[in-house]
Amino acid sequence: MNILVLNCGSSSLKYQLINMEEKKVLAKGICERIGINDSQIKHTPIGKEAVIIKGDMPDHKNAVQYVIDALVSKEHGVIDSMDAINAVGHRIVHGGEEFASSTVITDEVIEAVKTCSDLAPLHNPANLIGIDACKQIMPNIPMVGVFDTAFHQTMPKKSYLYALPYAYYRKYKLRRYGFHGTSHKYVAYRAAEFLNRDIKDMKIVVCHLGNGASVCAVDGGKSVDTSMGLTPLEGLVMGTRSGDIDPAILQFLAEKENKTLEEVTSVLNKESGVLGISEISSDFRDLENAIAQGDKKAALTMNVFCYRVAKYVGAYAAAMNGIDAVVFTAGLGENNGAVRSEICSYLTFLGVNVDEEANKCRSIERDFSHEDARVRTLVIPTDEEMMIARETAKLL
Repeated sequence: MNILVLNCGSSSLKYQLINMEEKKVLAKGICERIGINDSQIKHTPIGKEAVIIKGDMPDHKNAVQYVIDALVSKEHGVIDSMDAINAVGHRIVHGGEEFASSTVITDEVIEAVKTCSDLAPLHNPANLIGIDACKQIMPNIPMVGVFDTAFHQTMPKKSYLYALPYAYYRKYKLRRYGFHGTSHKYVAYRAAEFLNRDIKDMKIVVCHLGNGASVCAVDGGKSVDTSMGLTPLEGLVMGTRSGDIDPAILQFLAEKENKTLEEVTSVLNKESGVLGISEISSDFRDLENAIAQGDKKAALTMNVFCYRVAKYVGAYAAAMNGIDAVVFTAGLGENNGAVRSEICSYLTFLGVNVDEEANKCRSIERDFSHEDARVRTLVIPTDEEMMIARETAKLL
């Protein structure tokens, strides 16, 4: 069974074709600048050099056609025809309370996803455009929606309710939803496999650390709390997002800076986080370079980031009344041993004990704790596309 995994943005389309029998990626790539001049697709057949194919992509339907053409191309294709694609798995950012699990896409599902667009106005409409494009080009191939929010639908009310008038929850479903759920689920389950443990008997905190970052408490294989909320703005300090702040700051800045609420919200989403504090960059690699050159504000920024992550890990250990493993994933979590070490330095009271030599690793699965550590510390590279493919195959 070959599953085509699609992740549609407003002007981009990422894809992977995965053979589920061998659990093997056959090809991957990205269509860029859809609807803009100079559109192109970067296509990589696994084991071969990437190729750049330039062409006119006025909309996502054209982009999907470029993907199909690349996959079946005699020069750089990996399948003989579109018939070799058995299903399409779509990443959908927000499923609201409608979807607690992945689901086969029907007209009713599409309408339900549309109703969630107010909760993810930048993402859900783009995801729906990708679904519509596939319906036009591949009308007979089944499609499955895999929701970023679904894994967190096991959170109890005490975790997801805001302390606002309950009427707002009844009227608008105003609550914490959480994101990165596909990544958190894959990493938690893979960590249990790696440790040769039954996930039903484990309490795991997953730290998905990248430009967007979140922490998730996974108790017995279920998400019981996570740092992001109604939107991805809540929680950790991120590349350009502020994370948790006093809500009164919005009114304060609006008045002092003569900005609208929309403008202040834009500052919190696009100009804050490590970019805002460091005044250097939203890219942690740039911060690392600045720290190496003695930049004190860059070092402070990294301290703030690590401190916030450690606070959440400690809080989730309390929420689960115990912890067996802290797992790091995503770009920063997988590749930056210094960040992992600093976060773990706050957690020794829990039984975390890092082997600094073992911690000198990048993008590989590794247990970097001392043998006598009560709490295991792991690096598990995330694979959201494989998780989407698994969820898709499971429903067919």
